Amino acid sequence: MAHVFGPVPSRRLGRSLGVDPVPLKTCTWSCVYCQLGRTTSLTVERREYVPVEAILEEARRVVAEKGRESMDWVTILGSGEPTLNSGMGRLVRGLKEISSRPLAVITNGSLLYLPEVRADLLEADAVLPSLDAGEAALHKRIHRHHPECTFERHLEGLRAFREEYAGRLWVEVMLMEGLNDSREALESLARRLEEIGPDQVHLLVPDRPPSEEWVRPASREKVELAREILGGAARVLSLYDPANFDLSGGKSLVEAILDVIQRHPMKEEELRAALERYAPNRVQETLSQLERTGRARLVARLGGRFWVSASTRFQGEKP
Repeated sequence: MAHVFGPVPSRRLGRSLGVDPVPLKTCTWSCVYCQLGRTTSLTVERREYVPVEAILEEARRVVAEKGRESMDWVTILGSGEPTLNSGMGRLVRGLKEISSRPLAVITNGSLLYLPEVRADLLEADAVLPSLDAGEAALHKRIHRHHPECTFERHLEGLRAFREEYAGRLWVEVMLMEGLNDSREALESLARRLEEIGPDQVHLLVPDRPPSEEWVRPASREKVELAREILGGAARVLSLYDPANFDLSGGKSLVEAILDVIQRHPMKEEELRAALERYAPNRVQETLSQLERTGRARLVARLGGRFWVSASTRFQGEKP
């Protein structure tokens, strides 16, 4: 499976070339809303899970094939938590040399309490960590974190990183019905965000298949309440154009789809819209080929159907 994929459409980053430095579901958290299912390797061990030089060589090839004009950002993100890769600093510097595009890191932020992790990210143009709760019990309920990744350490890391980092710090808040969308929960979260001082706060709701079937997106009214309480830095993110998935390149369409859905589940209608651009007369044939690989499957969540990696495990499914 490739470690460089896309570009894929991003609400915040336009056309984003994805770079994934960790194996599927190797993470410090096992979030109830994760679109990639339950974490199978809950860990805080930092090591070079994927060799950085191999990732950089792949990135050089992909950028040369697709051209820098095809992407707005290069984004390090993970099938798990990307900062678990101990070569993150070299990866950030190497990718900035390969592409003239700005570089972002999407992370849960749980390891920012470690000085070496903060140092690894200082040269990124934007860092996008998560903060979904303002107190420890709710944080644990949402993220089901590794015992060493406490809520207190999470806040400590975010505050310390803000003091050291000169780039764009955009904190992501995932809003879920009955979990963190009450006035009390939002006011607690607002106090924590004020301590951190991010440049922007990005408000999202789950719109991909969540790990736990009972997870539901916050209502439009609760999202507006969150925007009001969290203040001027808060932004409600709009949807992207599903047809903008880049499935081009030297590999087959099926392999390109598999590379994307391992990190980014696609709604059935999104995938069909993308295929209409690349194989308008072979949409159903391509979907049938995808199913026959045994490496992809459809899962029902949030009132829709999503193509996901066959190795992704959701609530009630055996590993």
